[in-house]
Amino acid sequence: MGKSDAEVIQLFNQQVNMTADEIEKWLDSPESSKAGTGVGLESGRRIVEILRKNPQKDPGGYEEEDMQHIRKVVAYNSRHLAQEDHLKDTKTTEELEKTKSTISLRNWGHVSRTLVPS
Repeated sequence: MGKSDAEVIQLFNQQVNMTADEIEKWLDSPESSKAGTGVGLESGRRIVEILRKNPQKDPGGYEEEDMQHIRKVVAYNSRHLAQEDHLKDTKTTEELEKTKSTISLRNWGHVSRTLVPS
Protein backbone atom coordinates (compact mmCIF):
# COMPACT_ATOMS: atom_id res chain seq x y z
CA MET A 1 0.00 0.00 0.00
CA GLY A 2 1.23 3.49 -0.83
CA LYS A 3 1.72 6.46 1.42
CA SER A 4 -1.29 8.31 2.78
CA ASP A 5 -2.16 11.76 1.47
CA ALA A 6 -0.91 13.25 4.75
CA GLU A 7 2.48 11.52 4.37
CA VAL A 8 2.79 12.60 0.74
CA ILE A 9 1.89 16.21 1.58
CA GLN A 10 4.49 16.23 4.36
CA LEU A 11 7.17 14.95 1.95
CA PHE A 12 6.10 17.45 -0.70
CA ASN A 13 6.46 20.30 1.77
CA GLN A 14 9.93 19.06 2.77
CA GLN A 15 11.16 18.39 -0.75
CA VAL A 16 9.70 21.46 -2.44
CA ASN A 17 11.85 23.89 -0.51
CA MET A 18 11.71 26.76 -2.98
CA THR A 19 9.00 29.42 -2.91
CA ALA A 20 6.65 29.88 -5.84
CA ASP A 21 8.56 33.06 -6.77
CA GLU A 22 11.93 31.26 -6.60
CA ILE A 23 10.67 28.42 -8.80
CA GLU A 24 9.15 30.83 -11.30
CA LYS A 25 12.35 32.89 -11.51
CA TRP A 26 14.39 29.71 -11.97
CA LEU A 27 12.05 28.35 -14.68
CA ASP A 28 12.39 31.63 -16.57
CA SER A 29 16.19 31.35 -16.59
CA PRO A 30 18.07 29.71 -19.49
CA GLU A 31 19.74 27.27 -17.06
CA SER A 32 16.43 25.57 -16.27
CA SER A 33 16.15 24.08 -19.76
CA LYS A 34 19.56 22.35 -19.59
CA ALA A 35 18.16 19.22 -17.94
CA GLY A 36 16.49 17.68 -20.97
CA THR A 37 12.83 17.58 -21.90
CA GLY A 38 10.19 20.10 -20.89
CA VAL A 39 8.48 17.69 -18.47
CA GLY A 40 10.29 19.19 -15.49
CA LEU A 41 9.52 22.72 -16.64
CA GLU A 42 5.83 21.85 -16.94
CA SER A 43 5.91 20.20 -13.53
CA GLY A 44 7.60 23.25 -12.02
CA ARG A 45 4.89 25.53 -13.37
CA ARG A 46 2.24 23.20 -11.93
CA ILE A 47 4.05 23.26 -8.56
CA VAL A 48 3.95 27.08 -8.65
CA GLU A 49 0.17 26.90 -9.20
CA ILE A 50 -0.25 24.49 -6.28
CA LEU A 51 1.87 26.64 -3.95
CA ARG A 52 0.03 29.82 -4.89
CA LYS A 53 -3.39 28.19 -4.61
CA ASN A 54 -2.68 26.91 -1.09
CA PRO A 55 -0.01 29.20 0.43
CA GLN A 56 -0.84 28.06 3.98
CA LYS A 57 -0.13 24.45 2.92
CA ASP A 58 -3.42 23.38 4.46
CA PRO A 59 -3.69 19.60 3.89
CA GLY A 60 -7.40 20.02 3.18
CA GLY A 61 -6.72 22.71 0.59
CA TYR A 62 -5.60 20.38 -2.20
CA GLU A 63 -7.93 19.08 -4.88
CA GLU A 64 -7.60 15.58 -6.34
CA GLU A 65 -5.67 16.91 -9.37
CA ASP A 66 -3.26 18.67 -7.00
CA MET A 67 -2.73 15.46 -5.05
CA GLN A 68 -1.99 13.52 -8.22
CA HIS A 69 0.74 16.00 -9.11
CA ILE A 70 2.02 16.18 -5.53
CA ARG A 71 2.44 12.38 -5.57
CA LYS A 72 4.30 12.61 -8.89
CA VAL A 73 6.59 15.34 -7.50
CA VAL A 74 7.38 13.34 -4.36
CA ALA A 75 8.17 10.19 -6.36
CA TYR A 76 10.39 12.09 -8.79
CA ASN A 77 12.21 14.10 -6.15
CA SER A 78 12.76 11.06 -3.93
CA ARG A 79 14.47 9.20 -6.78
CA HIS A 80 16.62 12.16 -7.77
CA LEU A 81 17.56 13.15 -4.23
CA ALA A 82 18.95 9.64 -3.73
CA GLN A 83 20.97 10.08 -6.93
CA GLU A 84 22.14 13.52 -5.79
CA ASP A 85 23.43 12.08 -2.52
CA HIS A 86 25.69 9.78 -4.53
CA LEU A 87 26.89 12.66 -6.71
CA LYS A 88 27.89 14.67 -3.63
CA ASP A 89 30.52 12.01 -2.95
CA THR A 90 32.10 12.32 -6.40
CA LYS A 91 31.71 15.98 -7.44
CA THR A 92 32.68 19.40 -6.17
CA THR A 93 29.96 21.91 -5.34
CA GLU A 94 30.69 23.74 -8.59
CA GLU A 95 30.43 20.53 -10.62
CA LEU A 96 27.29 19.46 -8.80
CA GLU A 97 25.64 22.81 -9.55
CA LYS A 98 25.87 22.03 -13.30
CA THR A 99 24.64 18.43 -13.29
CA LYS A 100 21.38 17.58 -15.02
CA SER A 101 20.20 16.01 -11.77
CA THR A 102 20.64 19.26 -9.82
CA ILE A 103 19.05 21.33 -12.58
CA SER A 104 16.15 18.90 -12.83
CA LEU A 105 15.54 18.95 -9.08
CA ARG A 106 15.30 22.73 -9.21
CA ASN A 107 12.74 22.43 -12.01
CA TRP A 108 10.76 20.23 -9.62
CA GLY A 109 11.00 22.76 -6.76
CA HIS A 110 14.00 21.48 -4.80
CA VAL A 111 17.31 23.19 -4.28
CA SER A 112 20.06 21.74 -2.14
CA ARG A 113 20.70 24.47 0.40
CA THR A 114 24.39 23.55 0.34
CA LEU A 115 24.51 24.90 -3.22
CA VAL A 116 22.90 28.24 -2.40
CA PRO A 117 25.37 31.04 -1.69
CA SER A 118 24.89 32.56 1.76
